[in-house]
Amino acid sequence: MLRRSHAYSLSLCVASVALMLGIFLTTQAVTAQDAAADAEPAAAEPAEAADGGGEAAAPAEAPKSVFEWVYTSLSYYFWIFMFISIVFVALLVMNIMNARRENVVPLALVESFEACLEENQVQEAYDMAKEDESFLGKVLSAGLEKVSQGYDKAIEAMQEVGEEENMKLDHRLSYLALIGTLSPMIGLFGTVDGMIKSFSVIARSGGTPDASQLANGISTALFTTLVGLALAIPAIAAYNILRNRVDRLALEVGITGEGLMSRFQNVGK
Repeated sequence: MLRRSHAYSLSLCVASVALMLGIFLTTQAVTAQDAAADAEPAAAEPAEAADGGGEAAAPAEAPKSVFEWVYTSLSYYFWIFMFISIVFVALLVMNIMNARRENVVPLALVESFEACLEENQVQEAYDMAKEDESFLGKVLSAGLEKVSQGYDKAIEAMQEVGEEENMKLDHRLSYLALIGTLSPMIGLFGTVDGMIKSFSVIARSGGTPDASQLANGISTALFTTLVGLALAIPAIAAYNILRNRVDRLALEVGITGEGLMSRFQNVGK
Protein backbone atom coordinates (compact mmCIF):
# COMPACT_ATOMS: atom_id res chain seq x y z
CA MET A 1 0.00 0.00 0.00
CA LEU A 2 2.73 2.43 0.95
CA ARG A 3 4.71 1.66 -2.19
CA ARG A 4 1.66 2.45 -4.31
CA SER A 5 1.24 5.70 -2.44
CA HIS A 6 4.87 6.61 -3.11
CA ALA A 7 4.38 5.89 -6.80
CA TYR A 8 1.23 7.98 -6.80
CA SER A 9 3.08 10.78 -5.02
CA LEU A 10 5.89 10.64 -7.57
CA SER A 11 3.42 10.79 -10.45
CA LEU A 12 1.74 13.83 -8.89
CA CYS A 13 5.11 15.55 -8.50
CA VAL A 14 5.98 14.90 -12.14
CA ALA A 15 2.55 16.11 -13.21
CA SER A 16 2.93 19.31 -11.17
CA VAL A 17 6.32 20.02 -12.72
CA ALA A 18 4.95 19.44 -16.21
CA LEU A 19 1.96 21.65 -15.45
CA MET A 20 4.11 24.54 -14.24
CA LEU A 21 6.43 24.26 -17.24
CA GLY A 22 3.44 24.13 -19.56
CA ILE A 23 1.98 27.26 -18.00
CA PHE A 24 5.31 29.03 -18.33
CA LEU A 25 5.79 28.07 -21.98
CA THR A 26 2.19 28.92 -22.84
CA THR A 27 2.51 32.33 -21.21
CA GLN A 28 5.68 33.01 -23.13
CA ALA A 29 3.97 32.08 -26.39
CA VAL A 30 1.01 34.32 -25.63
CA THR A 31 3.36 37.16 -24.73
CA ALA A 32 5.20 36.77 -28.03
CA GLN A 33 1.93 36.77 -29.96
CA ASP A 34 0.74 39.90 -28.16
CA ALA A 35 4.01 41.67 -28.88
CA ALA A 36 3.80 40.72 -32.56
CA ALA A 37 0.18 41.86 -32.75
CA ASP A 38 1.07 45.20 -31.16
CA ALA A 39 4.01 45.68 -33.52
CA GLU A 40 2.05 45.06 -36.74
CA PRO A 41 -0.24 48.16 -36.56
CA ALA A 42 2.70 50.35 -35.63
CA ALA A 43 4.67 49.12 -38.64
CA ALA A 44 1.70 49.59 -41.00
CA GLU A 45 1.11 53.24 -40.08
CA PRO A 46 2.99 55.81 -42.22
CA ALA A 47 5.72 57.79 -40.56
CA GLU A 48 4.68 61.32 -39.67
CA ALA A 49 6.83 64.37 -40.08
CA ALA A 50 8.25 65.89 -36.91
CA ASP A 51 8.04 69.71 -36.25
CA GLY A 52 7.02 70.50 -39.84
CA GLY A 53 10.17 68.96 -41.31
CA GLY A 54 10.48 66.06 -43.67
CA GLU A 55 12.12 63.77 -41.16
CA ALA A 56 10.19 60.69 -40.11
CA ALA A 57 9.48 60.21 -36.42
CA ALA A 58 10.89 57.14 -34.70
CA PRO A 59 8.29 54.43 -34.15
CA ALA A 60 7.04 54.17 -30.58
CA GLU A 61 8.17 51.15 -28.62
CA ALA A 62 5.46 48.58 -28.07
CA PRO A 63 4.35 48.40 -24.42
CA LYS A 64 5.45 45.37 -22.46
CA SER A 65 2.94 42.86 -21.26
CA VAL A 66 2.56 42.22 -17.54
CA PHE A 67 4.37 38.89 -17.68
CA GLU A 68 7.24 40.32 -19.73
CA TRP A 69 7.56 43.17 -17.24
CA VAL A 70 7.64 40.78 -14.30
CA TYR A 71 10.08 38.44 -16.04
CA THR A 72 12.42 41.30 -16.93
CA SER A 73 12.26 42.75 -13.44
CA LEU A 74 12.99 39.45 -11.72
CA SER A 75 15.89 38.67 -14.07
CA TYR A 76 17.73 35.54 -12.88
CA TYR A 77 15.65 35.52 -9.66
CA PHE A 78 12.79 34.24 -11.82
CA TRP A 79 14.53 30.89 -12.33
CA ILE A 80 15.53 30.67 -8.67
CA PHE A 81 11.93 31.15 -7.56
CA MET A 82 10.70 28.80 -10.30
CA PHE A 83 12.97 26.05 -8.97
CA ILE A 84 11.88 26.70 -5.38
CA SER A 85 8.20 26.62 -6.37
CA ILE A 86 8.62 23.28 -8.18
CA VAL A 87 10.40 21.78 -5.17
CA PHE A 88 7.71 23.19 -2.88
CA VAL A 89 4.88 21.58 -4.88
CA ALA A 90 6.71 18.24 -4.97
CA LEU A 91 7.41 18.30 -1.21
CA LEU A 92 3.85 19.35 -0.44
CA VAL A 93 2.35 16.47 -2.42
CA MET A 94 4.81 13.98 -0.91
CA ASN A 95 4.10 15.07 2.67
CA ILE A 96 0.35 15.08 2.13
CA MET A 97 0.54 11.51 0.84
CA ASN A 98 2.76 10.43 3.76
CA ALA A 99 0.42 12.01 6.30
CA ARG A 100 -2.62 10.08 5.15
CA ARG A 101 -4.22 7.88 7.79
CA GLU A 102 -3.98 4.70 5.68
CA ASN A 103 -0.21 5.19 5.47
CA VAL A 104 0.23 5.75 9.21
CA VAL A 105 -2.60 3.95 11.07
CA PRO A 106 -4.31 1.68 8.51
CA LEU A 107 -7.63 0.43 9.81
CA ALA A 108 -7.34 -2.84 7.87
CA LEU A 109 -4.09 -3.70 9.66
CA VAL A 110 -5.61 -2.98 13.07
CA GLU A 111 -8.60 -5.22 12.43
CA SER A 112 -6.57 -8.08 10.91
CA PHE A 113 -3.89 -7.91 13.61
CA GLU A 114 -6.47 -7.97 16.39
CA ALA A 115 -8.30 -10.88 14.77
CA CYS A 116 -5.08 -12.92 14.61
CA LEU A 117 -4.31 -12.24 18.27
CA GLU A 118 -7.82 -13.28 19.32
CA GLU A 119 -7.24 -16.63 17.60
CA ASN A 120 -3.76 -16.94 19.21
CA GLN A 121 -2.09 -16.74 15.80
CA VAL A 122 0.88 -14.70 16.98
CA GLN A 123 3.18 -15.74 14.16
CA GLU A 124 0.59 -14.78 11.54
CA ALA A 125 0.10 -11.43 13.26
CA TYR A 126 3.85 -10.83 13.25
CA ASP A 127 4.17 -11.73 9.56
CA MET A 128 1.28 -9.41 8.74
CA ALA A 129 2.83 -6.49 10.62
CA LYS A 130 6.29 -7.21 9.18
CA GLU A 131 5.02 -7.10 5.59
CA ASP A 132 3.09 -3.89 6.17
CA GLU A 133 5.26 -0.80 5.58
CA SER A 134 3.05 1.61 7.47
CA PHE A 135 4.05 3.43 10.65
CA LEU A 136 1.88 1.16 12.80
CA GLY A 137 3.11 -1.99 11.04
CA LYS A 138 6.75 -1.22 11.88
CA VAL A 139 5.83 -0.44 15.48
CA LEU A 140 3.84 -3.66 15.96
CA SER A 141 6.48 -5.87 14.33
CA ALA A 142 9.16 -4.35 16.58
CA GLY A 143 7.03 -5.07 19.65
CA LEU A 144 6.34 -8.69 18.70
CA GLU A 145 10.04 -9.29 18.08
CA LYS A 146 10.81 -8.40 21.71
CA VAL A 147 7.66 -9.76 23.35
CA SER A 148 9.41 -13.02 24.27
CA GLN A 149 11.75 -10.97 26.50
CA GLY A 150 8.84 -9.44 28.36
CA TYR A 151 6.13 -6.85 27.92
CA ASP A 152 8.34 -3.98 29.08
CA LYS A 153 10.99 -4.81 26.48
CA ALA A 154 8.33 -4.96 23.78
CA ILE A 155 6.94 -1.54 24.71
CA GLU A 156 10.45 -0.10 24.81
CA ALA A 157 11.18 -1.44 21.31
CA MET A 158 7.90 -0.04 20.04
CA GLN A 159 8.70 3.37 21.44
CA GLU A 160 12.14 3.40 19.83
CA VAL A 161 10.77 2.51 16.42
CA GLY A 162 7.95 5.01 16.87
CA GLU A 163 10.39 7.81 17.63
CA GLU A 164 12.50 6.87 14.61
CA GLU A 165 9.53 6.84 12.22
CA ASN A 166 8.19 10.07 13.68
CA MET A 167 11.60 11.65 13.14
CA LYS A 168 11.54 10.59 9.48
CA LEU A 169 8.18 12.29 8.98
CA ASP A 170 9.42 15.40 10.76
CA HIS A 171 12.53 15.54 8.59
CA ARG A 172 10.43 15.46 5.42
CA LEU A 173 8.26 18.22 6.80
CA SER A 174 11.25 20.33 7.81
CA TYR A 175 12.05 21.02 4.15
CA LEU A 176 8.76 22.92 3.88
CA ALA A 177 9.85 25.06 6.81
CA LEU A 178 13.21 25.55 5.10
CA ILE A 179 11.46 26.88 1.99
CA GLY A 180 9.36 29.15 4.17
CA THR A 181 12.55 30.53 5.71
CA LEU A 182 14.71 30.82 2.59
CA SER A 183 12.14 32.35 0.22
CA PRO A 184 11.75 35.72 2.01
CA MET A 185 15.52 35.84 2.56
CA ILE A 186 16.09 35.46 -1.17
CA GLY A 187 13.43 38.12 -1.71
CA LEU A 188 15.24 40.41 0.71
CA PHE A 189 18.50 39.78 -1.13
CA GLY A 190 16.77 40.77 -4.37
CA THR A 191 15.39 43.89 -2.69
CA VAL A 192 18.86 45.04 -1.67
CA ASP A 193 20.21 44.15 -5.10
CA GLY A 194 17.50 46.16 -6.86
CA MET A 195 17.95 49.20 -4.66
CA ILE A 196 21.72 49.13 -5.24
CA LYS A 197 21.08 49.11 -8.98
CA SER A 198 18.75 52.10 -8.70
CA PHE A 199 21.14 54.12 -6.55
CA SER A 200 24.05 53.25 -8.83
CA VAL A 201 22.09 54.80 -11.73
CA ILE A 202 21.66 57.99 -9.70
CA ALA A 203 25.33 58.04 -8.64
CA ARG A 204 26.70 57.54 -12.15
CA SER A 205 24.25 59.73 -14.08
CA GLY A 206 25.88 63.05 -13.18
CA GLY A 207 22.56 64.78 -13.70
CA THR A 208 18.92 63.78 -14.00
CA PRO A 209 18.85 59.96 -14.08
CA ASP A 210 16.82 58.00 -16.59
CA ALA A 211 13.47 57.16 -15.02
CA SER A 212 13.20 53.81 -16.83
CA GLN A 213 16.55 52.64 -15.44
CA LEU A 214 15.50 53.67 -11.95
CA ALA A 215 12.22 51.82 -12.40
CA ASN A 216 14.04 48.60 -13.38
CA GLY A 217 15.95 48.46 -10.10
CA ILE A 218 12.91 49.35 -8.02
CA SER A 219 10.81 46.74 -9.86
CA THR A 220 13.43 44.09 -9.10
CA ALA A 221 13.39 45.08 -5.43
CA LEU A 222 9.61 44.91 -5.12
CA PHE A 223 8.93 41.83 -7.22
CA THR A 224 11.57 39.69 -5.49
CA THR A 225 10.07 40.59 -2.12
CA LEU A 226 6.55 39.85 -3.36
CA VAL A 227 7.41 36.46 -4.87
CA GLY A 228 9.50 35.48 -1.85
CA LEU A 229 6.59 36.17 0.50
CA ALA A 230 4.14 34.48 -1.88
CA LEU A 231 6.18 31.28 -1.58
CA ALA A 232 6.95 31.56 2.13
CA ILE A 233 3.37 32.09 3.37
CA PRO A 234 1.85 28.86 1.96
CA ALA A 235 5.01 26.91 2.83
CA ILE A 236 4.87 27.92 6.50
CA ALA A 237 1.11 27.35 6.64
CA ALA A 238 1.43 23.88 5.07
CA TYR A 239 4.27 22.97 7.43
CA ASN A 240 2.30 23.83 10.57
CA ILE A 241 -0.88 22.13 9.39
CA LEU A 242 0.90 18.93 8.36
CA ARG A 243 3.08 18.98 11.49
CA ASN A 244 0.00 19.00 13.72
CA ARG A 245 -1.53 16.17 11.70
CA VAL A 246 1.63 14.05 11.89
CA ASP A 247 1.90 14.56 15.66
CA ARG A 248 -1.74 13.57 16.10
CA LEU A 249 -1.32 10.42 13.98
CA ALA A 250 1.91 9.51 15.78
CA LEU A 251 0.09 9.74 19.11
CA GLU A 252 -2.67 7.55 17.70
CA VAL A 253 -0.06 4.99 16.62
CA GLY A 254 1.28 4.83 20.17
CA ILE A 255 -2.14 4.43 21.74
CA THR A 256 -3.28 1.83 19.19
CA GLY A 257 -0.04 -0.15 19.41
CA GLU A 258 -0.07 -0.33 23.20
CA GLY A 259 -3.74 -1.29 23.12
CA LEU A 260 -3.10 -4.17 20.72
CA MET A 261 -0.09 -5.36 22.73
CA SER A 262 -1.85 -5.12 26.10
CA ARG A 263 -2.76 -8.81 26.01
CA PHE A 264 0.95 -9.63 26.46
CA GLN A 265 1.25 -7.78 29.78
CA ASN A 266 1.78 -10.98 31.75
CA VAL A 267 4.51 -12.31 29.45
CA GLY A 268 7.82 -12.59 31.30
CA LYS A 269 6.29 -12.22 34.77
